[in-house]
Amino acid sequence: MSTEATLARFREYMVGPSRFMSLLSVFELGLVDQLRATPGASAAELGQAVGAKPDAVEQLLFLMVKEGFVAQDEDGGYRLDALAEVAEHDLKRALTYMNMIKVVALRQLFYLTDSVRTGTIVGLKELYGAGEGTLYDAVADHSDLNDAWLTLMNNVTANIDPWFFANIDVPAGAQVLDVAGNTGLGAIHTYEHKASPGLKVTTFDLPEKESTCLENFQKHGVAEHCSFIGGNVFDEIPQGFDTVLIKHFLDMFDKDDVFTILKGVHRSLEAGGQVHIMVPVYPEDIRDTDNYNVDFFPAFFIGCTMGQGGPQKISTYQSWLEECGFKVTKAITKDPAEVPRDVIPVQAILSATKVG
Repeated sequence: MSTEATLARFREYMVGPSRFMSLLSVFELGLVDQLRATPGASAAELGQAVGAKPDAVEQLLFLMVKEGFVAQDEDGGYRLDALAEVAEHDLKRALTYMNMIKVVALRQLFYLTDSVRTGTIVGLKELYGAGEGTLYDAVADHSDLNDAWLTLMNNVTANIDPWFFANIDVPAGAQVLDVAGNTGLGAIHTYEHKASPGLKVTTFDLPEKESTCLENFQKHGVAEHCSFIGGNVFDEIPQGFDTVLIKHFLDMFDKDDVFTILKGVHRSLEAGGQVHIMVPVYPEDIRDTDNYNVDFFPAFFIGCTMGQGGPQKISTYQSWLEECGFKVTKAITKDPAEVPRDVIPVQAILSATKVG
């Protein structure tokens, strides 16, 4: 890459945050809804409708016109351009990601360098007084963080779980443990996708998740098939299960902690039992431009959620599983072409059998 091209890439990074917030602000102000209702509206009319100065409205819309999201008529009025073609459910999904990034990431990442140096979430400490904890501790006390993060996570789980369950085997009547299963949605999906006589699914997570988890089981009509065990994966993982699921969790930790989790799962499983892992992965060629995991997750985990962690290549996870006493039986990555273009994570599934 030439010096000129390198500096041009720097410029793309420089304008990234302002470009992001200009787009999100257009939605938050209600300008997109207003243009959908009254195409051809002037900046003055839009400003009056949304309660903002026309000058500021027009400044935000200039970028939308440049990007082709909005068009400007010869008389100065505005109308939706490319945004008019995007289905409402697609826009909602994209905006759920953007809201989470704004609330959970944008402010905290101001302190990314400090987080790297200390191994703690400095942004949470500075902005929320969250001490030495992680995002998952802070969401219990701060509704803005919880609402932005949990809404996205529930949407991600609902969208990716059909692919996950279509590609794993859960034996009839299995005793399944969903490690770090949060508020039970994964256990619910497990029963719905893999129901069989005698199948039991147990959510394992921190004790404070129990009441919400049990309420969700009741609401979805699976209370007799699903249960909850409280605990911490770094203390002890419940034993006596023949299938263990680890979803949206392993990538939160560095290698030493991942090994602790995998060895705990090995002890948890009966001989010949299987673990099924779903985790975002980096491409084997890290320069692959179709995979945005490396663009997003390092800063997100180190600076916003855990103070450590980040995805790995699928070959790295395979090696780690083998070192922890497993034989890998399946390792597949979701085709990026099948992932909506606004979605960041490219997920992989690794299935492995306990050896010994």
